[in-house]
Amino acid sequence: MNYFSVTARRAAAIAAGVAAAGLIVATAAFATTSSGAARDSAASAPGCTAFGLGVWLAIEQGSGAAGTIYYPLEFTNLSGHTCSLFGFPGVSAVDAQGNQLGSPAGWDRTTAPRTVILAPGATAHTFLLYHDAVVGTEPGCDPVNTAVLLRVYPPGQHSASDAAYDFLSCSQSGPVYLSIFGPIVPGVGTVNG
Repeated sequence: MNYFSVTARRAAAIAAGVAAAGLIVATAAFATTSSGAARDSAASAPGCTAFGLGVWLAIEQGSGAAGTIYYPLEFTNLSGHTCSLFGFPGVSAVDAQGNQLGSPAGWDRTTAPRTVILAPGATAHTFLLYHDAVVGTEPGCDPVNTAVLLRVYPPGQHSASDAAYDFLSCSQSGPVYLSIFGPIVPGVGTVNG
């Protein structure tokens, strides 16, 4: 065996090992810097406000069974600047005069919320559950067909956006016929985007 070819192979192996170690260190440094930048970006992004969000219910994409229908509830950033959402929206059905119909939506808290950063034009979502069985059978609901909007409060906000809604609704508080299934998460919740 040629001494120079063995030495060349060893040198190549050592060089490859050094290059791989350098790549690992560089990647770790980049990941630390990137995650730090992401944390800084999340910390510096103000909360999305009702004024800067387009909120819509994807009625045509409803699905479900056994007395409950799931609808994607979408939040699109129309503000022109990055903002953040964390948690669950407040949601109520209202009539044409702005009067709340029945109890506000309940929250399913089985999934922990996380901060969602919304760039301008980006969309996040959760799911609105409409419990039609409650509306039709629950004592004290007193169903009416006068709902025209969902009043939607972004998490942590006191101002609301409105989304079109015209389902049979409870007129009396007590029965919870709407609920939010999970916190707001990134991305569009509809099947076709």
